[in-house]
Amino acid sequence: MALDADRRAQLERARAVALLRQCFDISPSSTPAAAPFGITVRSEEQVWIVSMSDDLAALGGVLVWLDRHAPEAATLVVDHHAPVHARRAAVLAPELRVWKAIGDTVVLKGWVRSVRGQKAFSFIDLNDGSSMNGMQVVAKAELDTYDVVGALSTGAALAVEGEVKASPAKGQTVELAATRLELVGACPAEGPDAYPLQKKRHTLEFLRTIAHLRPRTNTVANIARVRSTLAQATHAFFANEGFRYVQTPLITASDCEGAGEMFRVTTLPAEAPVPTTDDGSPDYSDDFFGKPAFLTVSGQLCAETHACALGDVYTFGPTFRAEDSNTQRHLAEFCAPRRRAIP
Repeated sequence: MALDADRRAQLERARAVALLRQCFDISPSSTPAAAPFGITVRSEEQVWIVSMSDDLAALGGVLVWLDRHAPEAATLVVDHHAPVHARRAAVLAPELRVWKAIGDTVVLKGWVRSVRGQKAFSFIDLNDGSSMNGMQVVAKAELDTYDVVGALSTGAALAVEGEVKASPAKGQTVELAATRLELVGACPAEGPDAYPLQKKRHTLEFLRTIAHLRPRTNTVANIARVRSTLAQATHAFFANEGFRYVQTPLITASDCEGAGEMFRVTTLPAEAPVPTTDDGSPDYSDDFFGKPAFLTVSGQLCAETHACALGDVYTFGPTFRAEDSNTQRHLAEFCAPRRRAIP
């Protein structure tokens, strides 16, 4: 049994090294060692922690172990066959870097979400868009630039220099003890030009009326983050499988497989009727393309022609459907991956 355990440990260490060599082109500078939840591999520049087993019992315990035992340059790598809680640990690896920033002096620039003033200090919730959660800034009244706090309101642009400290409050790991405040851009809190977004839930109908500000809301910002992650994962998957990415035209004259109603693209005056020929058919001779043109409903036809030249290809461009439907099942614009592989 002991021999089997040693053999399994050797195989795990070999798999960890092979994974790092394949994905990151690194080689160990010493013998890989066992960690409570995986294998630690040291290279010349940093430590790589590789998790591929079921030994990962608690996500919090992993991060605590990393914080206590891993050096400054530590990266958590999780094999795609690892359990789901291991993959979550990899996603939360940036949290480890936040913990290691305690004691550093940094400059944060972002937008104020809320200000809570007290006699001796003020709390400022600052968000720069890198995360849904903002950073709590603690500004003491003795600061030379403390008068900036009086000009702050929701939506104001602020730059803060300060020291990262462990936060005693619940729900946050660190906070920023401000040493200097700079008001980059004021934002009126009252009047006709008042900032329309407040610290409450807004309806989607209202957000459609302020398209220039709605990305600052958690709903729209998180949708953008998820779409970005999904798009990058889609491209990474096809690239790893040897597919080539083909950018198919958005403007086309073909109705791909009759997939749906199409949006017409024209330079003819919108207020004038489409001119006709002697036989009554539309005359597009004065239009930009000289014939009917539309927004594409699919890029798969172009993908098929490229597949006959390049081999395995895929498309991921936006497609458009002009069905007159206002249900949740219909989208006028969306991105759909289409692959074409040569047997």
